[in-house]
Formats: sequence, C-alpha cells, structure tokens
Amino acid sequence: MTSTVRPARTTGAVKRPGRWVALSVLVLAVLLVAVDATVLGLATPYISEDLNPSGTQLLWIGDVYSFVIAGLLVSMGSLGDRVGRKRILLGGATAFGALSVLNAYATTPELMILARALLGVAGATLMPATLALIRNIFHDPRERSLAVGVWGATASAGTAVGPIAGGFLLEHFWWGSVFLINLPVMAVLVLVGIRTLPESRNPHPGPWDLSSVLLSLAGMIGLVYAVKEAATHGATPTGLGAGLLGAAALYGFVHRQLTMPVPLLDMRLFRRRGFSGAVLADLLTVLGMSGLVFFLSQYLQLVQGRRPFEAGLAELPAAVGAVAAGLVAGRAARRFSVRSVVCGGLAAVGAALAALTTLGESTGYPVLGTALLVVGVGAGFSFTVTADVILSSVPKDQAGAASAVSETAYELGAALGIALLGSIVTGVYRGFAGPSGTPAGAHESLGAAVEAAAHLSPHRAQALLDAARDSFLHGLHLACGAGAAVLLTASAAAWFLLRDQALEGAG
Repeated sequence: MTSTVRPARTTGAVKRPGRWVALSVLVLAVLLVAVDATVLGLATPYISEDLNPSGTQLLWIGDVYSFVIAGLLVSMGSLGDRVGRKRILLGGATAFGALSVLNAYATTPELMILARALLGVAGATLMPATLALIRNIFHDPRERSLAVGVWGATASAGTAVGPIAGGFLLEHFWWGSVFLINLPVMAVLVLVGIRTLPESRNPHPGPWDLSSVLLSLAGMIGLVYAVKEAATHGATPTGLGAGLLGAAALYGFVHRQLTMPVPLLDMRLFRRRGFSGAVLADLLTVLGMSGLVFFLSQYLQLVQGRRPFEAGLAELPAAVGAVAAGLVAGRAARRFSVRSVVCGGLAAVGAALAALTTLGESTGYPVLGTALLVVGVGAGFSFTVTADVILSSVPKDQAGAASAVSETAYELGAALGIALLGSIVTGVYRGFAGPSGTPAGAHESLGAAVEAAAHLSPHRAQALLDAARDSFLHGLHLACGAGAAVLLTASAAAWFLLRDQALEGAG
C-alpha cells in the first residue's frame, strides 16, 4: 500500500477573500515563537553570568520550553479543532506576551526555568493553530504550498531577526530586554487577528478527553527527562523510573486513542507511509541540528570574541538560505519529487554539519558562513515540503491535530537534541584541566569560565580560557559529528519512506 496523496482538482477550489491578509497575521505568531527560541541562545552567556545557574540548570533553561511544548502540542492542537482555532491562537498569543515579561524579569535560575515552562504552555497553542488555519483558509493546493512556504520562511526569518535584534538589545540593555521584543508583535497579532482571521473548528469534535491530555504530557516529559538523565549522568534510578513512567503513559495514550469513538489524535494517520516519513524526517532533522543551534552563539561570542550584535549577524546566512528555499520548495517538489527534495535537503545539512567539525578559534568566517548557508537551504527545503505533505494527508477537520503532530516532532527533536548533543558538549567541557586555583564553577559552563578568568591574574586567566575553549570546541566537534550522522541517516530513511509521495495538484 502506497501513501501517495491523491492529486486534487484545483479548478473548482474556492479562494477565500482576504486570505493573504489573514496569512500575514498567522506568520506573526510564527515570528513570536521563532524569535523567542533564537534570542535565548544569544542571551545564554548573560543569563549564566547574572543568574549563575549550574550547568544542569542552564540545560534546563534551554530545553524545558521544548519539554512542555512537546507534551502539550497534540492536546492543544486537538483543543483548537474543538473550541476554535482562532480563539485558541489569540488567547495563546496574549498569554505568550504576558509570560515573556515573567521571563524578562526572572531573578533566579529556578524562576527562569518555571517561566520557560509556562511559556511552553502558551507556545503550544500557537504553531498547530497557524498551520491548521492555513489548511482551512487555502483550499487551492498550489496556493497552500506557497502559504506553507511563506509560513516556514517567516520562521526562518525569525531566526535571523531574533539574533540581530537580540544582539542590539544585549549591547545596550540588560538580557531580559530580549524577551520584551515579543510584546509589540503580540499586540499587532491580536489586534489585527480579531478582525481578519476566520474562525474554524471541527463540526463534530467529540469531547476533549482530559485523561488523554495528562497521559500525553506525562509520557513526553517522562521520556525526554529519562534521555536527558541518561546522557548527563548515565543510567540512574531516577532516569530509569522516569523513562518507564513515560513509556507506560505513552502506551496508555495510544491505547486510549485507538479505543475512543472520537480520539484526541487519530492514530490511523501513522499508517500512511508519507505522513509517518515526514514526521520522522522533521524529528531527526531538528535533533541533529540542535547541538549546533544551542551552542553556536556561545562559540561566536565566547570562543571567537564577537559582540552580541556581530554574532547575530554572523548567523544570518542560515536564515537567508531557509527563507529562499522555503519559498520555492513546493515548486521544486512538484517538478522533481517530494523524496528527492527532502532527501537532498537533509543530506546537504548533514554534509555542512560534518564540515563544522573542523571549527577552531581562528576559523575564518567564509567557512562558517558557507556552512550555515547550506544548513539553511537544506532545512528550508525539507521542513517546507514535509509540512505540506502532513497537511495534505488529512481532512480539514483534523488539521489541528495533524499540525500538532508535526510540531511535536519538531519540539521533541529539539528537546532530545539539546539533551543528548548538549550533554555531549557539557560532559566533554567539564573535563578540562585548568591551572591551579581554577574555581569549581568554571567547569559548569564556558560563560562561567570567562567570568572566573576576570578575577585571576593575566597569565592564569589566559591559561584557564585556553583550556576551557579547547575543551568546549572538542565537545562542539563531537556534537556536530553526531548531528551529521543523524542527518545522513534521516536522509536515507526518508528516501524509502517518501517513495511515491506527491503533493496535491502535482498531477
């Protein structure tokens, strides 16, 4: 049985007036989430200096948002199908703006972790609702492909706007200001969205099952926490217990969905090879890239000594490449094939990550910029086409839940990537041998080592920084190498899983 999406007749598709204006509002929500994700990495050295978190707390600050959002995306996507996607989008955007203020004014590592977790609850309402509304606003398959491309390109543009705007703010204000840039975007989204977005929901939704919500949340958080513990501390009773609890909760969730008359998530979607292949490709892609994404800003600032604004500009090629690729990905997939575009994109990202295993303190920017451009182009092609495949595979009534599966794969990949690859970097870094008198805190993070060096004599400070940077680079090389292996494996898997897959309208 093949999973080819049947070409749809486009001649009779109803084109909703004002659909492009509505799309402009939806991409603002995407911009909110993308900017928030990227400015955190840029602000990490400043958060580390001000709040003085341990290495483990720093990883939690980085990935607790993804933990929570991965656990709630399916539930929130299904809730939007039931109560109205416009309603949940605007409510989630308002909460996202308010919680950004809490992030900005966090005064302890514990409060910062809590603020990031709550932001994940709000963020879980945004992404599924935007994709589901695109599925319901754009009925013409080719227009929908372009709309999905614009959606993905905006997310990529947000990854560029975040570091550049964040770098400017970090050079002139305190680190909390990078979270406050969400507020004007949220205000425009809500005010314009009230007037322009159409409401849509499943006409026969069934109940929103709270037991399924709790099982999904417990399963995702338990599973990711277990992986994080194993990567950081090896096999511990706490990690094993969390893993078993998470696996049992996910089993209960799947079993409940298969037996409910109207499930929160229709598990039969995964019988479609194209749907499953696209979801798996997204998860592995983000997992493989997470080590680079999370530590790149620290490399640019703390190893190469760039200012925050300069570091933000240095990351621009990845976003430019992703924007350009996202806008033409649908056309490329129709001209060639879905699997050739997705597999080619994943292989390109894998090759670029492999090239980054040669990074050093004095690596010239042409090498880094070219690799980032290739990463952006490859990811832009892959993510845009897989999102289109996922949306085209389901009826409009289930668009929210299907979109949530796609976003869950993305966020779960990010959480696992930061836990696994981030733990590789952290574990290798902690083993460096500093000069005598090196404070214990310098082994927690590179930012802490830079801070400790400021209080030592020039000779000892330089010895400490050289040892810490060499150790950090060794960990980054291992993470990039592991990421390259994951991406090349994902490319090979997608070649088989996406066989015979085609976008709507390709016939």
